[in-house]
Amino acid sequence: MKNIAVLGSTGSIGKNTLEVVRNLNRNGYPVSVKYISANSNVDLLFEQIEEFRPKAAVVFSDSGYKELSSRSLKHKCEILHGQAGINEIAVRDDFELVVNALVGFSGLIPTVEAIKNGKQIALANKESLVVAGELIYSMLDKSSSTLLPIDSEHSAILQCLQGEPLKEVTKLILTASGGPFREFSKNELDNVTVEQALNHPNWKMGNKITIDSATLMNKGFEIIEAKWLFNIEAESIEVLIHPQSVIHSMVEFSDSSVKAQLGVPDMKVPIQYALTYPGRVSSDFPKLEFKHLKNLTFEQPDFDKFECLKITYDVIKSGGSYPIVLNGANEAAVELFLNRKIRFTDIPALIKGALDKHENNTKPTLENIVEIDSWSKDFVRKESAKAA
Repeated sequence: MKNIAVLGSTGSIGKNTLEVVRNLNRNGYPVSVKYISANSNVDLLFEQIEEFRPKAAVVFSDSGYKELSSRSLKHKCEILHGQAGINEIAVRDDFELVVNALVGFSGLIPTVEAIKNGKQIALANKESLVVAGELIYSMLDKSSSTLLPIDSEHSAILQCLQGEPLKEVTKLILTASGGPFREFSKNELDNVTVEQALNHPNWKMGNKITIDSATLMNKGFEIIEAKWLFNIEAESIEVLIHPQSVIHSMVEFSDSSVKAQLGVPDMKVPIQYALTYPGRVSSDFPKLEFKHLKNLTFEQPDFDKFECLKITYDVIKSGGSYPIVLNGANEAAVELFLNRKIRFTDIPALIKGALDKHENNTKPTLENIVEIDSWSKDFVRKESAKAA
């Protein structure tokens, strides 16, 4: 029996994780969900408690905590509140693996706590590595904790690297669908709507990550994440636009051979690989039908049109605390766009403004990271308010 905690169980990755748990249990690989958490979706969290019978559930919002605490459950489940609840779960010894499916900067502290307590981490929260990659890997060196990526791209790389010596890797190739605006001109991006940006052609994800995919900021974050996960410099990480989303990433080796991992665009596949690593378990998920594939195409990303990707490469070169600003400013700008307070093209402009105003800290502590994240978000909100 594998015992797990799912942080962010009501979000897109969290719901897919619970579907993976159902599949694993059906196929003779028993998994018990000991802990779950949500921000404020009490109705869905209540249903998950009834089905999976966890020992405890954490609710971040005050109103959600009060509402769930007042509900009558069929079995005993401890209801915990906020960051303190997550921290309390992290020190418990009745589970081995935590799925961190939290969105944005909020996922950092749970990642840190899981490492401190020697948990295996299935990581969907790429922001943890974007803002604190160096800190996290210094902690991992002193911990029994291990980190397994849930992102389809990084899971693909991990699978391609099995049995291969890292010293022979010459390039990592991250694929991107190009999002809903791949064929738009730069001028056309000025007038795109929230609804258009949320209409991803291949993947079904939460709102924040869908917007990040539309700006290609998500791919920028994945470059930083890959740098830390696989100990490779950003100059050796390439991004290719692959509209069909069949090849999830590739690895090039010193002998000029390339390995690729293919599959249907379904997050349940990389999630299950992380939960069963290094083994594989049968699944009922859709399989890739090559006879139905008409073509697989690739193209270079347009850095002039997708400015967030170019900004990311510049940030990686500068290092230090700039990635913290990149992430915080992006989070605030995406929130403003989703609330229809700024245009789509204002997102990279606000991020650049925050980066220009920031003084780099070459060795940020956890406390520094929290402070810089807060400053970045405040800066973007104030600049947006001035423009309005």
